[in-house]
Amino acid sequence: MTVDEVESNAAAVEARVDKMRDKYALQEGFVAATEEDSPWVPFVENVYIRHLTFDVRSSSAANVLRVDAGGMLGRHRHRGPVSGFTLEGSWRYLEYDWVATPGSFVRESPGRTHTLYSEHGMKTFFWLNGPLEFLDEADRVVETVDVFWFIDHYERYCKEHDIPINPRLYL
Repeated sequence: MTVDEVESNAAAVEARVDKMRDKYALQEGFVAATEEDSPWVPFVENVYIRHLTFDVRSSSAANVLRVDAGGMLGRHRHRGPVSGFTLEGSWRYLEYDWVATPGSFVRESPGRTHTLYSEHGMKTFFWLNGPLEFLDEADRVVETVDVFWFIDHYERYCKEHDIPINPRLYL
């Protein structure tokens, strides 16, 4: 096979793959930095979520978590991996000795239990896979939060405040 034949064959394969991509792939998404695209939705006292995407196929969701000064997200554990990237401020888990500041990346393994706290406030991008469970002081599950909970959280808030639901958030 000549070099020209190899290149021609490679181009033909690439063209076929592109057709399959166009046939089956989801459209690329874009969520603007405005609250019209995704508002800050109250979660618990001093804690807000800006939902960015919901993927029911993989039970995952992406959001920005905002914690105002002195805010805390109750003790919880994740049943899937979580990645976080700190955008503003600082935060920590009460159970660990590190503090996340802007530019910090956090990778959480499934099954770990921790309590998020921010003394001065923060914003962190999180990609969550699978449910998270909130626990009481006896380690009993008191609430389970998954992609469907996040969707309900977002849609209920939008409906209560006459905010259009953004279809671009759904995969």
